[in-house]
Amino acid sequence: MSTVGAGNELLVVEDLKKHFPVTRGIVFQKEIATVKAVDGVSFTLREGETLGIVGESGCGKSTLVRCILKLLEPTGGRVVFQGQDITGLSRREMRPLRRNMMMVFQDPYASLNARKRVGFIIGEALELHGIGTPAERKRRVQELLEVVGLNPEHYNRFPHEFSGGQRQRIGVARALAVNPKLIVCDEPVSALDVSVQAQILNLLKDLQREFGLTYVFIAHDLNVVRHISDRVMVMYLGKAVELADRDELYIHPKHPYTGALLSAVPIASPDIGRARKQVVLEGDVPNPINPPVACNFHPRCPRFHQGHCDVETPPLAPIAHDHLVACHYPLERWPMDIADRSVAAAQPVESAG
Repeated sequence: MSTVGAGNELLVVEDLKKHFPVTRGIVFQKEIATVKAVDGVSFTLREGETLGIVGESGCGKSTLVRCILKLLEPTGGRVVFQGQDITGLSRREMRPLRRNMMMVFQDPYASLNARKRVGFIIGEALELHGIGTPAERKRRVQELLEVVGLNPEHYNRFPHEFSGGQRQRIGVARALAVNPKLIVCDEPVSALDVSVQAQILNLLKDLQREFGLTYVFIAHDLNVVRHISDRVMVMYLGKAVELADRDELYIHPKHPYTGALLSAVPIASPDIGRARKQVVLEGDVPNPINPPVACNFHPRCPRFHQGHCDVETPPLAPIAHDHLVACHYPLERWPMDIADRSVAAAQPVESAG
């Protein structure tokens, strides 16, 4: 767990929003609706820690991090990076900051240019930022290949000559090339085998310790997030519904949606897995074009109270020390018969490697 304290925030996100217009017509387009992909998300990220972001597909995780990196222009809110408000900066003004904000993508093959050699792919950022001579850049790339566990002699190979795990190591090396402060990992292990997942996760943790990196880590696998994160934020339909320290959230979730997600996490012990009660949510994820009023989760919530949950939107507010939840009726305890034993029995990801 991270031991960083308050007052050393690398990233501050305040009420961030990203809305996409839905239009009709070919020549004369008319806006008929709006998709609120990210709708008022706020959090801070301290130097040297890892924030895990989880939620169902379509909840806005990837859109959120793309807005933070200014790959998408936010509709509203603020993004403060290293004490500087970058929300309104142009592409030209953002360029000097790009070297401190890098990304590792989900697909380890599509994210690499198949027509370029590995040396060019990793060293391209060095060239764009004018770092070093050609000989120094080549030496730096070979050092990075060795750092991520590849052979420096692979400098002249093409991406198709590597396995999926090796390609993702190349993606990690590319992100490290310009010594960034922040690395966003957008589901970096979801396309890999379980044993390879463990290797990549352990590599990321080793690099964090060695270089003092800060991660935003997106994943669907809650065991993966538990293994690598210091804090975890749960998103639902564009909003953050819970944010807490990793162990606190996994042992004492407060939002009913978080409890339902955790109840579906596979447990290595068959006896405990059979004994626990799984929380099954009714209905489907609402249409983001026409989300429910007030609390977005209330149509599927087992703790729904008519006249309150469907009238007043719950704010993301502290319920305990560093534990924030957006719910009018938070869970008193995890809705399982043996919650604490279930978490204790969950095997860490590194056991697969």
